Amino acid sequence: MKQRVVELIGSFFLTLTVGLAVIPDKLGSFTALAIGGVLAIMIYIGGHVSGGHYNPAVSLGVFFRRKLKTTDLVSYIISQALGASLGALLALYLLNSVTLIPSEVDLPRAIICELVFTFALVLTVLSVATAKGTAGNSFYGAAIGGIVMVGALTVGGISGAVFNPAVALGAAIMGLLSWANFFFYIIAQCAAAFVAAVVFRMTNAE
Repeated sequence: MKQRVVELIGSFFLTLTVGLAVIPDKLGSFTALAIGGVLAIMIYIGGHVSGGHYNPAVSLGVFFRRKLKTTDLVSYIISQALGASLGALLALYLLNSVTLIPSEVDLPRAIICELVFTFALVLTVLSVATAKGTAGNSFYGAAIGGIVMVGALTVGGISGAVFNPAVALGAAIMGLLSWANFFFYIIAQCAAAFVAAVVFRMTNAE
């Protein structure tokens, strides 16, 4: 139960931050810093309890890594989706239920960005939070938050830099992402998680 609560809380704050930082469009480059920062903080808060996934793609990567049971995978994803949905709804309420038109994206290019940086994110998580060679390190939260910040800074203008099916759900609820594109995004993100797990297993002989 405590793992599911932590995953819900982390996903809630991550998606809430995305909404409050992106929708007003006032933070500029600091939007990426805010999102990467809150992810790092939530990981340090809950990493020792649940692993601090807050992302179904990360949970899938850990599952393919054989470090997460099927029952836990399902409960994590449900908790992450619920937390992201609540975060999105609160962001809309705090911003006075602003009506948004989803951003137009070049879907093939957006999917490539989501594939590449979700892969980088999941591989980072597996490398700094599950590998024997980095066990007990103190930098895992900074590394994971950092790759999200880098992705947001570099491809945010192409795909929105989602890299997370739960955040994609929240973005669709908030009107930042069209529901049609939402399904393509989560397919790309889940595929990236599988590839990251395969690459991790190939490059880490444990």
